[in-house]
Amino acid sequence: MAPLERGSLESLVASKEIVVCCGPGGVGKTTVAASIAATAAVRQPANVLVFTVDPARRLADALGVGLEGNAIHEVPKEAFSALGLRPRGRLWAGMLDTKACWDDLISRHSPDRRTADRLLANPLYNNLTSRFAASHDYVAAERVFELHRQGEYDLIVVDTPPSRHALDFIDAPRLMEEFFSSRLARWLLGPQRARLAGLASRPFAFVADRLLGSQLLEQLAEFFLLFQSLYGSLTERVREVSALLADNRSSFVVVTTLEYVPAQESRVLLEALRARKLPLGAIVANKVLPSYLTDPELAGLGERIEKAASELAGKLAAEAGTDLDSGLIERVLREIGQSFGGYQVVAMREAEQFGALARFAPEVVVSAERMPRELTDLEGLIALGNSIWT
Repeated sequence: MAPLERGSLESLVASKEIVVCCGPGGVGKTTVAASIAATAAVRQPANVLVFTVDPARRLADALGVGLEGNAIHEVPKEAFSALGLRPRGRLWAGMLDTKACWDDLISRHSPDRRTADRLLANPLYNNLTSRFAASHDYVAAERVFELHRQGEYDLIVVDTPPSRHALDFIDAPRLMEEFFSSRLARWLLGPQRARLAGLASRPFAFVADRLLGSQLLEQLAEFFLLFQSLYGSLTERVREVSALLADNRSSFVVVTTLEYVPAQESRVLLEALRARKLPLGAIVANKVLPSYLTDPELAGLGERIEKAASELAGKLAAEAGTDLDSGLIERVLREIGQSFGGYQVVAMREAEQFGALARFAPEVVVSAERMPRELTDLEGLIALGNSIWT
């Protein structure tokens, strides 16, 4: 399935500083993100970072680097030269460490070291950073923002979790701001924090104390009081993160297969990006069947093979000059005819799904045919990147 007559992925990537790859699970999104980054490093004179928010380690395995903590690792030039390649740029890879990112964020935004140390030691802080879903997604967006702000990379390709969580990644800054502006936060930061006086006269405080216990309430109050000193700085940072994802330096690439369920999930994601007015740059349809299957001249070929199976089997048996049973050859030919016809039907359905997704009108709509093997190394990533690049 050939690219539609629009821009190329190469021109899109060359014009952006952040490319966010998102899409359903199981469609090869991590592989596509890594292939875009690797191909950009080969073809463009740029420092390229591929950064995974998805906790799966497939990216590290494919690039042949170890990803631990918040460290960024360069893919050695020898890995490219072993493939006969002389990249014009350089390629790095990194993975999100939620706890380390939060600790760094708190340290940078605290008014002083004492406040930072107290907050980092608060049990509620540790629960928030490890268990509150939005905290993982927000700090991922914050980490991308910080890496971009440092200015060491010309292009950052972000590999997000599957699409439902990708929306969490997109919405996380707003959710975090709402969380720290919640009724619970206002209550803990208000006059009621002197809760030891007259609890029974305040039903909300009384019930909270009975349900949560005095120690937990005190930890909550301390946590929000400490966090209040960071609130202004973090709120501004949240807005900066949201603004970066929404402006023309960034672009979202939706990766999908053309099977019914992933394609429908991708439509939901595309509609969500449109509703949020986020810059949709490309749709990459991955693992599609070869385009020749939709060639009108091959229509009905499977049926013709089935009908001619008996005659063809006799000829093949005679030409082989062996004792191979012509009846067995006929059965094989019939299976081939049926399979070919089935693949043609699936290819036509994929073409319909491809056209429907293309109506969301991104700058680039491309497809990548199914590879003959699982892509688990740099060579495979470059091959995939080359197939979708222009």
